Amino acid sequence: MEAPLELESLQILHQDLIALEEGHLRNIDKLCEEIRGHIEAFRKLLDKSQKSEASRTKLTSGTIQIDESEYSVNQDFQESSIQLADALDLDELDSAKLILSAQNDAELLGRSTIVSAVIAFHEKRQFLLESLRMLVRNAQDPDGEESLRREHQQLVADILEVKDGPARNGSLFTRKCLKAMVDIESWLNALAERYQGTLALGQPTTPEYEELMTFQQSSLAQQHESLGAVMTYLVKEGYTSVDDFYKLLEHLPTIQRWDDITVHHVPTTLAFTSQYGSPESGGSDQEATSLHRKIMDGKDSSTWALRNLQAAFKTWWLAEYSGWHLELRLGSSVQDADVAAEVQKRSDAFFQALRDGALQCTLSICSQAYPDDGYDSARNGLTEYLLRDTLSLSMEAARTSPSFRDLLMEQLESFVNSFITNMPDTLRQFQFNEDDQRKKILGGIQPNATSTLYDQDLHLERFLVIIAYVFDKRVEAAESFWSDPDSNLYGFLQWASRRQSTPRVGAFCEMFRAISRGEECSTAAHLFLLDEGNVSSARLRRTTSLNWAQVLGELNLYASKVRENPTATRPPVRYGGKPNAGDIDEPESALMLECYLRLMAHICGQSSVARSWLWSHDKFPILDIMFTLADLSVPPRLQACAMAMIRAMLSNKTSEMSSVVWSATDHWASNASPSTIATVRTGKSITPASCMEEVTFEALSKTFDQANEFVSLLQGLVAPGADEIGLHDALPFPEQLGAAYRMSGIEPYIDFAFGKVFGSRTSLTEDPVQSRILASNILGLAASCLATFNENLLILANKSTVPVDAAIETSSLAIYARLHPFSRVMEWMFNDRVVAALFAAARQNITEVASAPPNSPVLVTVLRAIEVMNRVMDLQSTYFEIVRPLIKLQTSGHRHAVINPTLASFEDSVATNLDLVVNLGLYAGIGNQELAINSLKLLEKLSSSRRLNASPSSAFRQQPDGNRLVGVLEQYGDLERIRTSFIIAMQYDAREFEMGPEAPGWTIKSVMLDFLTHCLSSLPDRPNLAHAILGFSCSGVTLNIDLDGAFARQASLFHSIIHLAAEYPDGLENNVESWSSSIRQKATRVLSVLRASPLTSVLTMTELRAVDFLFASFLRQAIISPDTLFDGLSLRDEQFARTDSAWALRHYLDQRCFLLDYASSELRLVATEGAPTLKARILSTLFGSTTMPDGAQLPNVTIFDLLDFLGFEFPEPTLPRLTNMFNAVDFTVALESEDDASGGSTQSPLVEQLLALRLNELRKSGYLNDGQEQERALADAEGHMAFFKMQKNLRGLESVRLQTLKAWSNLLILAIGHTDLEQDGRAALILQALQTVTPKLERYAAEGSAEAVILGKLVQALLFQVDLKSSALNRSKGADMADDRLFGVFRTALQAINVPDGDINLREVLYSICFRYLTGVAGSSSSASRQRNITQTVSISGKKTIGIICDDAYGGSGTCRVSAILLLDALAATATAEHSNFMVDALARTNFIVVLVEAIRDIPSELRDSDAQDVSLLLTYYESKLALLLTLSQTRHGAGQVLNAGLFQTVRDSGLFSVDPDIGISINNADALAKYYKLLLSVVRVIAAVVMSRGQQNQQTMDQAKAFLAENRPIVVAIFKRQARIGVAAEGSTTIDVEELVELLVLVMTMTRFIEFEDQRDAKRARREAFS
Repeated sequence: MEAPLELESLQILHQDLIALEEGHLRNIDKLCEEIRGHIEAFRKLLDKSQKSEASRTKLTSGTIQIDESEYSVNQDFQESSIQLADALDLDELDSAKLILSAQNDAELLGRSTIVSAVIAFHEKRQFLLESLRMLVRNAQDPDGEESLRREHQQLVADILEVKDGPARNGSLFTRKCLKAMVDIESWLNALAERYQGTLALGQPTTPEYEELMTFQQSSLAQQHESLGAVMTYLVKEGYTSVDDFYKLLEHLPTIQRWDDITVHHVPTTLAFTSQYGSPESGGSDQEATSLHRKIMDGKDSSTWALRNLQAAFKTWWLAEYSGWHLELRLGSSVQDADVAAEVQKRSDAFFQALRDGALQCTLSICSQAYPDDGYDSARNGLTEYLLRDTLSLSMEAARTSPSFRDLLMEQLESFVNSFITNMPDTLRQFQFNEDDQRKKILGGIQPNATSTLYDQDLHLERFLVIIAYVFDKRVEAAESFWSDPDSNLYGFLQWASRRQSTPRVGAFCEMFRAISRGEECSTAAHLFLLDEGNVSSARLRRTTSLNWAQVLGELNLYASKVRENPTATRPPVRYGGKPNAGDIDEPESALMLECYLRLMAHICGQSSVARSWLWSHDKFPILDIMFTLADLSVPPRLQACAMAMIRAMLSNKTSEMSSVVWSATDHWASNASPSTIATVRTGKSITPASCMEEVTFEALSKTFDQANEFVSLLQGLVAPGADEIGLHDALPFPEQLGAAYRMSGIEPYIDFAFGKVFGSRTSLTEDPVQSRILASNILGLAASCLATFNENLLILANKSTVPVDAAIETSSLAIYARLHPFSRVMEWMFNDRVVAALFAAARQNITEVASAPPNSPVLVTVLRAIEVMNRVMDLQSTYFEIVRPLIKLQTSGHRHAVINPTLASFEDSVATNLDLVVNLGLYAGIGNQELAINSLKLLEKLSSSRRLNASPSSAFRQQPDGNRLVGVLEQYGDLERIRTSFIIAMQYDAREFEMGPEAPGWTIKSVMLDFLTHCLSSLPDRPNLAHAILGFSCSGVTLNIDLDGAFARQASLFHSIIHLAAEYPDGLENNVESWSSSIRQKATRVLSVLRASPLTSVLTMTELRAVDFLFASFLRQAIISPDTLFDGLSLRDEQFARTDSAWALRHYLDQRCFLLDYASSELRLVATEGAPTLKARILSTLFGSTTMPDGAQLPNVTIFDLLDFLGFEFPEPTLPRLTNMFNAVDFTVALESEDDASGGSTQSPLVEQLLALRLNELRKSGYLNDGQEQERALADAEGHMAFFKMQKNLRGLESVRLQTLKAWSNLLILAIGHTDLEQDGRAALILQALQTVTPKLERYAAEGSAEAVILGKLVQALLFQVDLKSSALNRSKGADMADDRLFGVFRTALQAINVPDGDINLREVLYSICFRYLTGVAGSSSSASRQRNITQTVSISGKKTIGIICDDAYGGSGTCRVSAILLLDALAATATAEHSNFMVDALARTNFIVVLVEAIRDIPSELRDSDAQDVSLLLTYYESKLALLLTLSQTRHGAGQVLNAGLFQTVRDSGLFSVDPDIGISINNADALAKYYKLLLSVVRVIAAVVMSRGQQNQQTMDQAKAFLAENRPIVVAIFKRQARIGVAAEGSTTIDVEELVELLVLVMTMTRFIEFEDQRDAKRARREAFS
């Protein structure tokens, strides 16, 4: 396999090796294959072709060949290539290849091509070396898997070519590494000289040049470090020879500078020393002796440029080499030597090396290998004291990496072990010499009268501190001290703990602290210290061994002196000078006590056994001693150590312990007296407590150590205890704290932290590390105060049935809200000084933050500042609306106000610090997961603020009416940088998928997508921050596309999200995983919001079409089957809905919903645009075949297949009733607040808190005293949580399933409606759709679920699309089958109407379906051929069906009653066509005919009482009723029922015909008059039908009709006159057509012989009048 040398492949390999180290890599075989592919690259190492005249000539010719491709290059390209070749001393053609490959990166990174090429060149080397380092390390990792270790050993052997080649190949590769290190050193020197030369000549430098110079120095230093590590591993594994050691010894003397580059040689030197100097490594004594002579040779020694390094090397060598003389072996070359002389010679050489600064050099290496990010001031002070005037390392390039530091300490561990084991006499001589020297100095009998303790040799102390550095944070290595009591290391501990001088005690404590990390080691250290000796009760004399008695005794002694003279100011620590005769303390006493306290704090913080022992110690009351040592008269650093000890005692604290420490702290602060406990007992104080408290806080704020440790103590006190159940219903301090002399609470402590320290100290501190540590601790205190305030208690108190006051630990909710530190912290968050400090903490140099290790102060400070801002944004409404008014009402007396009243919200503060948005955007893209999450959450809140998104001020204005946040990004010029970082973070990476949800890249993607969705949804119609980051150009209130920008090149964040939505996998091997599918779901959600917004809809649709998103997505769609796994569970599994599997399905359906919605939009758009080819392609895809751009046809699922999600149901959750304890709890408020149909959280915090409150209430009431009862209550609570979780899962699934079903229905209707198929083909599609949908409609309608309404509307739309008169349904071969399907639809709908307690909306749709079928069949010209006995089907469905329809027709809402009447009308018409009286009889039995007839009476009154907008619907309702009466009246039987219902009397009572509209009714509107006549026409139709159906032989009917005509003669005449255009008065009313009305009246008059009747009546009247 040819080695791929591209940067991307090496980066992939590097990331996979890192994933392997972190335990995230799943595919080990793939990694091994990648390594094999790079074996040749590893063998070449850093080899490169240097500049050559031939290559330069070919380049300048204008035509070059790169990777078998020929390029024509212009002058600019040639000059860039030559410039790069000169800068890197690289072959010109290789340089041209780099320039060519770097062009895309240059555009993406916003740098020049040359800079991008230099970066790529060094990154490739760096990834190669780091990958090799990790590979070689894994090959000898004893903790790794055996098979993997063997595999890596084989790979290393292949790289070194020792598997099949000579063994010396390993040695040759080692020398190659050494040569590469020497070359890098020369390169770094050349860079430094070039830079210094530029400065010396006064030539200006550009920021890009400065950045490139810094990058090259940093990268070369890292490459040098990696080579040093590789060499070390090769030496340890035995791939080298002694000659390689000689080669290194030739180079070390030539090193001129004492810097971190030199340190990179130290592990290799130590490894060689151990390999060839120790008898344990298998080397020969002849080799060791030869090396010893060379190393100790005075001639060679004089050539070393760094004498301190030479001295240190000699001590390393002597410690190993002395092992040959410890036990003389047979045949050894040293067997016949003078043993005593040899020992003395080595001892003299060792002490000479010490005088030359050997241990100072080693200690300097150790101390500066650890970054001072943690700022351990006490250890740093001790180290500085021991190093004194030692030359410190110059750290000009990169800091030491953690991996190299571990390797360095591992090699120094070998030196420590060898020195202790092989040179015990030298160690004892250390102690003797130093003790003797100290005695002479203290006794004034030293030879040099000017000597002081500052001049004392402290070699043993340095060695102890070296051990501290070597074993610090290396728990497994430290266990070697405790694992075997008979070991040399344990014996050394016992020896070193005896007869210690004051400075040695401090060094020993540092060492002891380093080897006691972790519960096991710290407990072992505690047991070691329990070996108590005899302690004098007067002047303490140190026992023979350091133990707890001595430590506590020394501390107690010092505390007693403080009590005796509380006002005296302790002198500063002195490290030299002659002591005063009256002094009882040695000059280093304070330093020793600091180390005691640090050791105690460390052990107590790590070991619960030690902590419990100290808490319960009777002889030495620990709190009394500590608070005494925290007295203001004590030196500040010692005082800080005492506070740190108190904080350590709070580790894993309980509420009771916290209260004790709070009380002691408050008494200490308010008494300003060293005798805190004594004051507490007597209850007396000399000065007012509140004033003394102020004095205490003022003193604490003077120095960093005091302020920092006291704030850390407050943070520990405020933090929740181990017994906290998560409800946060208790105050973090005693409720009556300080009530004796001020308002109770901890407000003064909060004021100290924020008013005296944070608002002033952090801005004045010169040391940036101190400033950041202090700021991070104060912000940590703020975050704890805000996080432990439970605002849900306020909500539940107002809306739930649980008595919150009785349930919480605090005496009342009002006191909780008033005293909780949340309120005071929130008040300070709106103080000008604190706001300035807060924003200053959040604004840090992005380069420094990006390169900072995880726990560095700069990173922690930024994180906590952003966390506090997030919490303030979340809680500010609760504070301003509830808590602050409550405090104003309850607080009596003067309360110092700190809030700025002009700040109405935190957004007001942000408005004056808008550059924070720039920092947040940059932080989100640096790759730190926690920082990115917090930054994006805050950006999300800020970007949705209407105030912050208003038009920019004049300072930031870019476009009129533009977005303010976008304006500030453009102002600072960081928009492109932020876009680039987002694009890089959003790239799909297969290895990230292999790591699972733990992958930082996955989490950052998820949060970024959430941010974009929230921002776009908050301001969908205005350009905002999300639009700008996505790549749109924001111009005022519109969006544009920069034709030269990344969006136009399809390289924007928007396009990266499209790729995620299209390509990110949902899972592996038929298993949809919730975490992976959520990325695609969130990506599609962003696209959905963009597509729905009028601002971006067109642009989004255009880009999605450009990348064939629709077709690619359909090709990826898979059918959901019962065997499809979601988070490992199939849909059949009973636990499915109880787990995150439900969320996996939900995410999958959400994606499906977006695709269906998008397909619908695309289909509408192409139909509007008139793009027949694209429309045909889309329709082809929907029906199962995708046409690729090259014309190939690929099968895909059809639209009918995508209804698979309706095939599965889940059991309804059942609420457990193990007890009746939670029956009274109303969970409605919790469920309403957490009714999240679109969120991604499965947690229900309000439900949890309601359950916890109820348990608290029961516990406080005494119901849970019994253990079994308590267990049952807890089990019941867990059952409730499981129930609500399942309910929430099902609710979310139901919501997204309904949305997906709607989208599917809409797409199906559109697809069939826009198909270009012939009538027969369209009918076949509709029938197929009906066949798919009808069974599901029947099922869901029977269940009464919401799906039935959607399916019903779909069937309704399909029936109205099908032409029931089509030849496809009448004369085709499948006519019978089509008829069966259509009739099946009708029968299903009819049966669904009869479902008990059915949804009225569903019934309306079902009525419409039945109506469409009945009218279609009845209207078909060939209906007789497929006519069925529909009436019989209706009768079989039962009387209840007709009753339901009648009820809806009478009392239904809206259009439902119209639909019901229309269906009754169609049923009646069908029965009439079948010559059946069933419908007439059915309606008569339900008395509905009477209802219909009597409804005529109410028409005028209902019209008068209705609103104008309802008249149209009401008239439609009347028309449908009268139409039904008309249908019923068309048979003799039906007409009789209508007549018997009182038709004529009802018409008479209604008064519709009683007034001439042209005379007596005020209808001036022609439209209203037309509606009136139409209404009259409908009534007359019914009358005419009754008269016609009953016939002239029915005299009773004729008489009633004659009477109707006679009574309404005026309006009849008026209608006739209107028809004849006689006397029409209203303008415009001539257009009203009353012809049909006239015809019907004439018909009635004819049938009743009304004219003859009137003539006869008139004749009779005339005869009567004549007679009279």
